[in-house]
Amino acid sequence: MTSTASSMDTRQGQAPHDQRPSWLQRLRRFGYPAGPAAAGGAGDVRDRLVPPYAEPSPRLWLALGVPPALAERITRWSGWVGPLLVTLMAGAMRFWNLGSPKAVIFDETYYAKDAWALVHRGFEVNWDKNANDLVLQSGGHLTIPTDAAYVVHPPVGKYVIGLGELIFGFDPFGWRFMTALLGTLSVLLLCRIGRRIFRSTFLGCLAGALMAVDGLHFVMSRTALLDGVLMFFVLAAFGCLVVDRDRSRARLAAALPADADGRVRPDAHTADTLRLGLRPWRWAAGLMLGLAFGTKWNGLYILAAFCVLAVLWDVGARKVAGARHPYMTVLKYDTGITFLATVPVAVAVYLVSWIGWIRSPADGSGGYFRNWAATDGKGGHWTFLPDWLRSLWHYEHEVYEFHVGLSSPHTYQSNPWSWLVLGRPVSYFYESPAAGTDGCPADAGQKCAREVLALGTPLLWWAACFALLYVLWRWLFRRDWRAGAIACGIAAGYLPWFMYQERTIFFFYAIVFLPFLCLAVAMLIGAIIGPRGSTDTRRVIGASGAGVLVLLIAWNFIYFWPLYTGTAIPIDNWRSRMWLDTWV
Repeated sequence: MTSTASSMDTRQGQAPHDQRPSWLQRLRRFGYPAGPAAAGGAGDVRDRLVPPYAEPSPRLWLALGVPPALAERITRWSGWVGPLLVTLMAGAMRFWNLGSPKAVIFDETYYAKDAWALVHRGFEVNWDKNANDLVLQSGGHLTIPTDAAYVVHPPVGKYVIGLGELIFGFDPFGWRFMTALLGTLSVLLLCRIGRRIFRSTFLGCLAGALMAVDGLHFVMSRTALLDGVLMFFVLAAFGCLVVDRDRSRARLAAALPADADGRVRPDAHTADTLRLGLRPWRWAAGLMLGLAFGTKWNGLYILAAFCVLAVLWDVGARKVAGARHPYMTVLKYDTGITFLATVPVAVAVYLVSWIGWIRSPADGSGGYFRNWAATDGKGGHWTFLPDWLRSLWHYEHEVYEFHVGLSSPHTYQSNPWSWLVLGRPVSYFYESPAAGTDGCPADAGQKCAREVLALGTPLLWWAACFALLYVLWRWLFRRDWRAGAIACGIAAGYLPWFMYQERTIFFFYAIVFLPFLCLAVAMLIGAIIGPRGSTDTRRVIGASGAGVLVLLIAWNFIYFWPLYTGTAIPIDNWRSRMWLDTWV
């Protein structure tokens, strides 16, 4: 049985029990741990700065009859083989029959055509009202209009979609290819991220597998919308920060002195003065956050939250290493590089993403508002700035006014309070073919239903509600950094929408924090299986319960498969899947 010891017991940087403030002692009645030895105690500080990865119990290999040499080889390669197998499964599902439905579904009517215009014109254009039919009938071979269109989202996500169209053509498969690819790669990212933060290949692969069988992720991976692209860049940025955290803590550990027994001890001078270098993974995170911001503006909230998270991680690392003034040390040595590697990089990436619009003509034949500075924007106090920059700033201001004032009613809009319980999913596509037509069985005896419903796998999301409570408890009362990181990712993608409850918003925006929900469920399952030192009986009971939960989630995904893929099913079968009245 795979050990989850380190995944469930990595309390780091805690003061000894007899030195804790009384309020921390009182927290123990809520499950707060007594804590390990002090930093100057018997433990090696390297294990707290960079905890080792969990390995399968030797009893497992003995029970399976695996020789020790082969067992070691399997363990060594499982860190990549496991995630790749999960990713292969996810990719096979997402690319299967990707061009179906052969239609322009939901907001593909905007992004598929905007992407095609961007990669050819450099800016979005106004299409004829019957353009969708013409695209499908002509196989994408139609003239691109020249009249600029007013759009309200940055171009990165549309460039991503357009790349698939350039490779495979202006058709449903082409404009869905890149979202399917990024959706598949996001499963690989989550497996590796989960493995790194839990120090368990099993829990990492479990988190990725849960996302692979989530209905919302599946549908968003097979639809040319921006939110799946945004989710990928956010997850990639988080992964870069997690790698940076490990690398910087390993550098701190390597710089600390060892005692006569070879054990590394905290050292105030080293922890207070060591410079951690340029930290390339933090710059990579800035690049990913810039691409997220350049896809949709809510990437800005994630940028702010991740910057705070990175600074707090640095404080924790310095504290564990023995710094006397960890906050001042981080402010002196780490905060500057955190800011430079994220905010300026993200802004620069955002500006570069507009290069097609910037290079378009400023004589009225280019992008929307491209000639504003030379016409309506003449005069004022900012004329020393380039015209393209003033025009772009005006464009951004108009987009902001649009977003904050958007309140047009929509059939599938929902309040964020209902998202976690799947109160109002979004129907992207619906048809009612007669028996014997369009995939409806000839013996159906009635009409069928074909629907693509952006609905999360219900049992996964409902389990995630309990997992979120567990994560918050683990963070508040166990001071578990992993729980705090997961909670940060959920909060950054979820809480900002509560400021816009009067705005027209949709459940599928939740795709941005879905990976963190899957990490939360994996963490809860790890706790159900049992921590290090559990008896065999406890482990068997825990593993059985966890296995039943995972199998039920997988069955739930299979049960709703027709609603995720637009498969024709008899109308009665469709009604039986409408578990809540608000799903219709």
